[in-house]
Amino acid sequence: MKVPHVVPYQGSKRKIAEDILMNIPKKIQGRLFEPFSGSAAITLSAAAKNLADGYVVGDKYEPLINLWRKVVNNPDDAAREYKFLWDSQLVDPKSFFAECRSQFNVDNDPVKFLYLVARCVKNAIRFNSQGEFNQSPDNRRLGTNPDRMRKEMFCASELLHSKVDFRVGDFMDILKDATSNDVVYMDPPWQGTSNKKDPRYAYLLDIERLTRGLEDLNSRSIPYLLSFDGACGDRSYGNELPDHLNLIKIDIHAGRSSQATLLGRDDITIESLYLSPALVESSSYESMHKRYA
Repeated sequence: MKVPHVVPYQGSKRKIAEDILMNIPKKIQGRLFEPFSGSAAITLSAAAKNLADGYVVGDKYEPLINLWRKVVNNPDDAAREYKFLWDSQLVDPKSFFAECRSQFNVDNDPVKFLYLVARCVKNAIRFNSQGEFNQSPDNRRLGTNPDRMRKEMFCASELLHSKVDFRVGDFMDILKDATSNDVVYMDPPWQGTSNKKDPRYAYLLDIERLTRGLEDLNSRSIPYLLSFDGACGDRSYGNELPDHLNLIKIDIHAGRSSQATLLGRDDITIESLYLSPALVESSSYESMHKRYA
């Protein structure tokens, strides 16, 4: 089944979802958790393959989860509201974007958030020190066409309706009821792109909190995968995770960097995927990799 693309989020794992999902069982006995959801690319790709009977989509940024809740449960309303915003910009796109951004920073309307993401420069979300959305519009385009957006929303709704639990909060709170039958995929803010001078995320990365969370998941024998650091050309992003977590690191080729392309270079982006001990030690993981060997 087609994998929908609702939130055109820079940093989405949509293009490497297949490579990531190759490392989980063909059928998950429990649920798939995605506590740093963003574009929910892994959840949507897994649902298209019917890899689990249930999904948990969470994030600390409430407008994002409210958007997903509306898309899945009320796609007609979400599509209609997006079309109204998209059509309203046609007289003066630049001024309308600024007005919509100001309104969103007051009311946190989830569909306004989607419009801003679809229209902003490189689909790259930015926040100021007050937590307000402050990215500029891309004046070369108008964002995802509303007819296409409607199709993507309805496809996402078809995949996840009645199968998903939406949660807002810290990732460990979202994972509090995860069990060894579930699989967790995490894509937290990268160290190299989440400092105060480069606020690409609403909430910055607390590496100590992340490490404690992974220790807790290990102690509970919960299978998980983690996209965490990487490299582009000769530039690395962040440090590797502590050895005592006993994670297996896999490098995934994410293709040519779009920024490098703009600069006329051929830099390739490598993303690191970490596999937990409980995942690697599972019989389903071992048998799966015998199939691919």
